[in-house]
Amino acid sequence: MASEQRSPIDKAQLKRWFDISHFDLNAVIRGIQLTGVGAHRALQNPNVFTSDHYRQAVIAVAAGIAIRILIAIPIYGIKILLFFASFIFRLDHATWDDHIVSSLTFLEDHVLQIPLFLMTLMRYVTPTLDDLFMESLRWVDTTYVEKHKNDADPSKLRAMYYPNLKGYRKRDGSTNSSSTAEAVSMFAVRYVRKGLISLAIYGASFLPKAGFLVLPAASFWTFNKAVGLGPASVIFGTGIFLPKRYLVIFLQSYFASRSLMRELLEPYFARVQFTKEEKKKWFRSREGLLFGFAIGFYTLLKVPLLGVLIYGIAEASTAYLVTKVTDPPPPQAQVREFAATQTEWRNKQKFLSLSLANMDKIHDKPPAYSADDPFPRRESQ
Repeated sequence: MASEQRSPIDKAQLKRWFDISHFDLNAVIRGIQLTGVGAHRALQNPNVFTSDHYRQAVIAVAAGIAIRILIAIPIYGIKILLFFASFIFRLDHATWDDHIVSSLTFLEDHVLQIPLFLMTLMRYVTPTLDDLFMESLRWVDTTYVEKHKNDADPSKLRAMYYPNLKGYRKRDGSTNSSSTAEAVSMFAVRYVRKGLISLAIYGASFLPKAGFLVLPAASFWTFNKAVGLGPASVIFGTGIFLPKRYLVIFLQSYFASRSLMRELLEPYFARVQFTKEEKKKWFRSREGLLFGFAIGFYTLLKVPLLGVLIYGIAEASTAYLVTKVTDPPPPQAQVREFAATQTEWRNKQKFLSLSLANMDKIHDKPPAYSADDPFPRRESQ
């Protein structure tokens, strides 16, 4: 009896499984570098330090204090209950009460990501973050003009971002709706859904016998889509031996940084209208760099009380990021055709190969301006 012939290995399929080109280490490192470069550029903008922005900075710090108080209320409520319970039960030698308090803190900060949720919610309460993004984009264009005004060959310079983008009609980047109520409700639904999934996975990790595999399996499922089969398998194998606490922090930091990046880019997507599939491809092609940029700011957001203020700096820095990973936008009449051309990051290799000092050379289109500052602030009002 002839032996069955084995089907040949599909090399193309294997290549797709192990492809990490969109999440390579160089892109992640460049994203982390852009965290510092973008923040430095944003803080150089004198218009950020106007009286209006000072007032917003004070409000941001006050909001940070309010957020910490809101988060602390359940914790202190439990502590008060335990205090009264100590008159009935002997808790001086018990440890379970401390375990309850520490577990609640861990759930709020790492499983449910409540601080990040409350900071992000501010976007829908006040237009300050959107204004800050556009002002920073204006500043990036202005400094680019000033830096290259004496260049011998203006044909190698890029076009501007601010003048066309400020004229685009603004909608919610997720719903394509101009309704603030709808945007808030959709944001709340997304957060609740993610929170329930996180709680379900975390709860399942306590199941007997198979519980220790839940978090590594969730890691594999997540990173298989993001970085491919090979790295995801390594993460799965490592996750089996990692303490549960650190694996939860690792997973939630990844998810939170992705959510943070999407919210920071909201002023851009609120103006440049992508379809759902186009937007998915846009993020996919830039995933490594966006993760590096977001994880840097996500770490800084952990600074007590100043987290909301740092969120504002992150929003301003995102304007600089946009000028490095997208093309200058055309007039509004061409926005649909423009969006379709942006799904692939065409200048990725060129950008990753540039030094930090030469990142402005990423574009080579001539500017449509002649003045040093073609975008005076009165035009944006």
